[in-house]
Amino acid sequence: MVSLKSFFNPVGLTVAMLAGAMLPLSAQAKDVRDITGEVVSVPDHPQRIILGEGRLIYALEPLEGRHLFDHIVGWQGEFREADTQNYEQMLKTFPEAARVAVIGRTTADTISPEKVLDLHPDLAIFSTTGHGPGQSGDVTARLRAAHIPVLFVDFRQDPVKTTVPSMLILGQALGREAEAKAYTDFYEERLKAIRSVVETIPEAQKPTVFINMLAGARQSCCHTAGRGNMGAFIEAAGGRNIAASLLPGYIGDVSAEMVIAQDPDVLILDGTRGPGHSGPGLKMGSQVTPEMAEASLNSLLQAPELAGLKAVRNGRAYGIWHTFYDSPFNILAIEVMAKWFYPERFKDLDPEADRSLVQSRFTAMPNSGTYWIKAHAQ
Repeated sequence: MVSLKSFFNPVGLTVAMLAGAMLPLSAQAKDVRDITGEVVSVPDHPQRIILGEGRLIYALEPLEGRHLFDHIVGWQGEFREADTQNYEQMLKTFPEAARVAVIGRTTADTISPEKVLDLHPDLAIFSTTGHGPGQSGDVTARLRAAHIPVLFVDFRQDPVKTTVPSMLILGQALGREAEAKAYTDFYEERLKAIRSVVETIPEAQKPTVFINMLAGARQSCCHTAGRGNMGAFIEAAGGRNIAASLLPGYIGDVSAEMVIAQDPDVLILDGTRGPGHSGPGLKMGSQVTPEMAEASLNSLLQAPELAGLKAVRNGRAYGIWHTFYDSPFNILAIEVMAKWFYPERFKDLDPEADRSLVQSRFTAMPNSGTYWIKAHAQ
């Protein structure tokens, strides 16, 4: 060890500098302020990363590219359980994903702190809300007690506001600042273009909108988003989300009677069912063809609580991929909603072209599947 006294003479200073230079890159820390405002000391090049939700892998795609799984040692299992066909598609591109340890299923209480610690992570990336460990949970407390940095991001609660800062936080933490800036520049450019049009539309002229999340996958109608989550996409795209005044939080349930009474101008259903699914639910995502998606949407719209809505009768019912609700690619959801709400005002907007651009420029995944669809008028 270099003594404090010797540190201030030339020889001691040289020894100290050499000692620092000999430290592995992963041992050198930097301070990163996460989305909660917490300053977290993160290794300069994290080597063993835990994802508190498996679907956080989407946020790493624009940053890591072909190296997506180089340093992921554990993740929650909700990705493979709730977004099966996209997980299977990812396995084809990244077979090494199958070797990532599963630390829990679809809820935070299934995650074992011991299993996480046994993986010897040097960084944990968690969401502020959702399926994984929260800020005050046991897993977070145990990791912090073991001096393992825990970094929080948000793509779920207030995504229009927090997607860009969350991506920049991850870019800083992973040493991918340039990649993060490239994606956030794209995101902000598209969002600014939409807002410049939406800001000119009087509130009274905006369509009322309702989104039925995980339509058909739950026993009763209607799971939805209020002020935040998918509701934030509706607002950003120029719609009036009817659930914003019905829910106390950003996500929850409202009765079918409430929806019928409001009779929205536009109806959106979301889901993540795969092509081989035989039960109810909206087929969306990788491997799903437009024909599969449309057939599943039209079937769901036969439900008594939906069939009589004017949105269905007037051909203003749509389907969208559920996982946009927790993904940095949510800008595509905002784009397609703007196109649905105002086809004339956004006639030059091309969400499909931007989806192809995102796939080719910001992911290593093939451009396949269906992520939104329009229903036929009933």
